[in-house]
Amino acid sequence: MRVGCPKEIKTREYRVGLTPDSVLELTRAGHEVMIETNAGSAIDFSDHEYRAAGASIVDTPEEIFEKAELIVKVKEPQLNECAMLSEGQTLFTYLHLAADKPQAEALVESGCMAIAYETVTSDQGGLPLLKPMSEVAGRMSIQVGANALQMASGGRGVLLGGVPGVSAANVMILGGGVSGFHAAQMAVGMHADVTIFDRSLNRLEELDNHFGNRVQTVYSTTGAIAEAVKDADLVIGAVLVPGGSAPKLITRDMLSTMKKGAVLVDIAIDQGGCFETSKATTHDNPTYEVDGIVHYCVANMPGAVARTSTFALNNRTIPHVVNIANMGPKKAMKADRHLRNGLNVADGWITHEAVAEALGMKMKEAESFL
Repeated sequence: MRVGCPKEIKTREYRVGLTPDSVLELTRAGHEVMIETNAGSAIDFSDHEYRAAGASIVDTPEEIFEKAELIVKVKEPQLNECAMLSEGQTLFTYLHLAADKPQAEALVESGCMAIAYETVTSDQGGLPLLKPMSEVAGRMSIQVGANALQMASGGRGVLLGGVPGVSAANVMILGGGVSGFHAAQMAVGMHADVTIFDRSLNRLEELDNHFGNRVQTVYSTTGAIAEAVKDADLVIGAVLVPGGSAPKLITRDMLSTMKKGAVLVDIAIDQGGCFETSKATTHDNPTYEVDGIVHYCVANMPGAVARTSTFALNNRTIPHVVNIANMGPKKAMKADRHLRNGLNVADGWITHEAVAEALGMKMKEAESFL
């Protein structure tokens, strides 16, 4: 199979869909790989390394979208990229369609098959291709939140861990999944006062057993959130509805009860955000203020640590990429129901129920295309 990997074009996006090691896995399996020139140069993957792994280097993304049967990316295709996709091609990348109807409509119109990393499942019940970026985003959320709390960033001027004789910052984490867990690890490590909210009592028990008295765990209700947010210095939004839109857990009205200069970091912004006042930002302009509250809502947070993120993502995706290339996308999805759960668009239809519901679009079951 001919596999193509274009350079990412989203603002400040330096990750790349295939590392040289991933290319080597594909070429050793007998596949042809095309890499756009300088696709990985920002994170020190040279064209020479890709050639040494067996890839051919092409000058433009148009060459890849014209010739590749399987296109492997990191971020969702921009609309000009969607316009280059065609029937018979398979796209494998993060899509996050529930918060992006124009992209969904463009993919439907293209006629391609689009498999989303974020809805591929596993026997353990998790989302293994979303997990590495959730780990990165969770850990980063505390790092960027601590920076946003500084006066120069518009924050309250609070040191996350405090100092002897001065209280630590109050960190509130909404969601105890992968992102929330890793956010808690970092916050605890920085000696903050941490509370985790979740609607699964089993998960709260697991978190309580893991962290002991280093964190507080609270069953998540609207009332509990509204009360706790009054004292929060930093709130991490880490909720996830697989494939669907994130619920709005903090309303505009709640902001008026918060301390001025408090910070909201919305990890769920790719799925529409979990704060009513969230809107996607970029690494160039990561924050904005609403009613005196600082919002950090960068839609590709892991792109800031692109080298770490690229390795972490490729470790998870390359087995699926190789299987798709070896078997073809339809046979690969027939053989692997978890990969099949990743199919979001096929032959002009939405094929994921949560995506269709979030966008108000018609759908067909993925199995009907296989």
